[in-house]
Amino acid sequence: MFLCFYLYSLESAFTNNSERTEILYGSDKVMYTLSQFVSKSKTISSCNDYVAPSLIMRIVEYGKLLDELKKRDIKVRYITDITKDNLAYCRNLMTFPMEIRHLDGIKANFSVSDTEYIASSKPLQEIHSLEPVQQIIYSNVKDIVQQQNYVFESFWNRSVPAKHRIMELEGGIELGRTEVISNPIITKDLFIRLVKSSKEQVLLLIPSINGFLREENLKIIQYLKEAASYRGVYVKILTPTNDIINEKIQNIKSDNIKNLDIQSFEIISDIQINTITILVVDSKESLVMEKKDDSKLDFIDAIGLSTYSTSKPTVLSYVSIFESLINQVKLYEQLKIHGKMQEEFINVASHELRTPIQVILAFTDLLQHHPEKKDKMIESIQRNALRLQRLAEDILDVTKIESKTLNLHKEKFDLSDLISNIIDDYRNNIDKNDDGKCKVRFLYTNGKEPFLVEADYARIIQSITNILNNAVRFTQEEKEQGEEDAGDIYITIEKKKINNDQQVVVRIRDTGKGIDSDMLPRLFTKFATKSTNGTGLGLFISKSIIEAHGGTIWAENNKDGKGATFSFNLPCNN
Repeated sequence: MFLCFYLYSLESAFTNNSERTEILYGSDKVMYTLSQFVSKSKTISSCNDYVAPSLIMRIVEYGKLLDELKKRDIKVRYITDITKDNLAYCRNLMTFPMEIRHLDGIKANFSVSDTEYIASSKPLQEIHSLEPVQQIIYSNVKDIVQQQNYVFESFWNRSVPAKHRIMELEGGIELGRTEVISNPIITKDLFIRLVKSSKEQVLLLIPSINGFLREENLKIIQYLKEAASYRGVYVKILTPTNDIINEKIQNIKSDNIKNLDIQSFEIISDIQINTITILVVDSKESLVMEKKDDSKLDFIDAIGLSTYSTSKPTVLSYVSIFESLINQVKLYEQLKIHGKMQEEFINVASHELRTPIQVILAFTDLLQHHPEKKDKMIESIQRNALRLQRLAEDILDVTKIESKTLNLHKEKFDLSDLISNIIDDYRNNIDKNDDGKCKVRFLYTNGKEPFLVEADYARIIQSITNILNNAVRFTQEEKEQGEEDAGDIYITIEKKKINNDQQVVVRIRDTGKGIDSDMLPRLFTKFATKSTNGTGLGLFISKSIIEAHGGTIWAENNKDGKGATFSFNLPCNN
């Protein structure tokens, strides 16, 4: 620890700001250098072997330095090997303001600050007297200090909190062992034994196609299937895939083994997995196998060194690695899907932009040559300009939603009156048959009581209009195909208690073709559309607006097989 193992200098050396590395001798110089080191440090990082805690607590001079640390409120990180023999001393050290961690078998004895490094030049196990160390190494050379800080961080990242180690010791539980296996035959036998003896969980990371084939030849895949089927062991496998492996995985999945989960990824993906196979059993044992020749299909020929461990920190670190890779694979797959959807959206959006622009340009040119037809041309130009405006507004709204800058200007109003006004507008502007009747009928059911909400009036109109636009379009399309009862849209509004809160629930039921089953799960996501007449942004925007008001929105196909119903709720303000 910093207290025991600092490199000490003469007072004259400390007044010299030049970089130096030197060995200092004698207890007086050692203690003076240690005192100077403490006085100039804001943070100290220190490593000691298992002997150090007893020396620190029993040597008087070190006790004074502990008090100085406490007085100056210096931040200290301290690593040592906590054993049954030094447990009491470690508990005493924990009363001082320092963060203590355990690292099994650590032999280093040094301390480092931002500017200085000190270390014991003699193993502490050889110290038998209760006197400060007589010889230390000191350095303020910038490169050396940086290197030792890096060394300490590597130790710190491998260590475990002292309280965890103490709980294990006091509970009679020793940290497990870790060993390197050079004989591939022993590795093979251990691999099979671990899989066959699993009781709760098996995690298997396979790094290559040939790795999967080797595990299959070794019957590891079969043993894992049996573990999941007959013993209820939860098995997770992460493996790369190609056409051959994918067919094998599909055959395994066809057995419908409940506890067997195989996550695969394409070799051409950006997922980087090295040449090691990782096996973790019951979160208690790990086996990590290196490959000396991955081209070999025989396990013995392919395997190099292996590491077997029952050390809890080691095993749990491999569990963490496995889960991180699983999440990385899932994220990569999601990004691929998102990228494909975004590409589709760009194609749709560019088409949507190109069409009205071309129309506007064409009619503008015609207008110059045929002014006698200007009324119809201007009407078409205006209609397409409005179409462009709506698309631009949708894209702007999506940008605001994703950047979380969509501001709401709330006011109190009657939602029932707002819906009535929207329906009146639709009735006045919707296409009509030759007899003058609307092709789509709106049937609105509302009570006489007010349905007050506190919301952004314009944004709620936007949300309802987006839903109604879809309902009208699909209902009209179905009616054009000759369905007699395909021309009605039903709107209802009611009050309902949801999770003990009074809510206003609005339902819009159309008689169109309904929602495709593969579209339903992602209906309210961005770019979700199969239509050539839209960008798929409307429902995404509606969902974002409703949820920003504390409400929810959902959709389902009607049970009679005709059309779909979109519903949303908002907090009631009555």
